[in-house]
Amino acid sequence: MAEFSFDVVSEFDPAELTNAIDQARREVGTRFDFRDTQTSFDRQDQIILIDSASEERAKAALQVLREKAARRQLSPKLFKADDPKTVGKGRGQIEVHLNAGITDELARDLRKRIQNVTPKVQVRIQGDQLRVVGKDKDTLQLVIKNLREAEDIPVPLQFTNYR
Repeated sequence: MAEFSFDVVSEFDPAELTNAIDQARREVGTRFDFRDTQTSFDRQDQIILIDSASEERAKAALQVLREKAARRQLSPKLFKADDPKTVGKGRGQIEVHLNAGITDELARDLRKRIQNVTPKVQVRIQGDQLRVVGKDKDTLQLVIKNLREAEDIPVPLQFTNYR
């Protein structure tokens, strides 16, 4: 009998993220409520630094970034923002960490969740992804459905290599 499988990964398209940041920059540059705030988005590897005239403007800029990212199919779970802090001359700054990748601890937690859904599948942890194998496509789709609906998973999940 044939076996079916899929991989659970947590990643994002860096080109889409760059596009979302560029669109947020453009919108902040043209909106009246951001006039004279010198709001900037600075991306360094896994951190986006949002700098603005005040903490409130920085929070609003973060909201603009999240909206632009959502339009580009980037999950809101991808952005893990620190609390806004005040830097020189009252300017507000927010560090936003890009929250992607499956840690070993999260992989074990996901394996446990999948086994609780149905014991009919095998779950193998392969580095930063999980391979879920089963004899029935319906059970695999049930696993995907349950993982998609789980709100308490801290990273965005994608399901690839469905065979």
